[in-house]
Amino acid sequence: MNKRVDVALSKESRWPKEMAELRKIALASGLTEELKWGQPCYTLNGKNVFLIHGFKEYFAILFMKGVIMKDPKKILFQQTLNVQGPRQIRMANMAQLKKLKPVIVSYIKEAINIEESGAQVPLKKASEFEIPEEILKTMKKISGLTPAFKKLTPGRQRGYLLFFTGAKQEATRIARIEKSAPRILAGKGLTD
Repeated sequence: MNKRVDVALSKESRWPKEMAELRKIALASGLTEELKWGQPCYTLNGKNVFLIHGFKEYFAILFMKGVIMKDPKKILFQQTLNVQGPRQIRMANMAQLKKLKPVIVSYIKEAINIEESGAQVPLKKASEFEIPEEILKTMKKISGLTPAFKKLTPGRQRGYLLFFTGAKQEATRIARIEKSAPRILAGKGLTD
């Protein structure tokens, strides 16, 4: 048990009992418990295997390489369209958690086996992401931006696309493009 996780879970107000129960299940896996992104994360030889976290309407266990898990019960969810590898098992109450406990344990074992095998999640290339029309139009309005964007490395392109499309409002997406234009024109990534 990691003391930093103790502190983080002591602040959990929505799902304290459920998160404590998920933690017991997680600790029984034999993985190393760490605190990452403010959440209890379980690792194997320094590699993230899964984490547990709570949200407003549900609590979950998120498998880092969930997309390549078998999921015979069809209970793994993709958090958002831009999340490529991780998948969640979502629950809304203790009764659901108790019912799913044997399944969760088996999914944890599979996640550990996947990590031990060295399997990797196949990531989409930047060219495979759908670029919304409004983003393309905005980029065309700024002289040289579209060709400069195409010259960026695939990782930099993907970073910008996720940043742009992550905004809910069109005005925010447009503002992000306009603000990022000088960096793109200079051949720099979002965090360079």
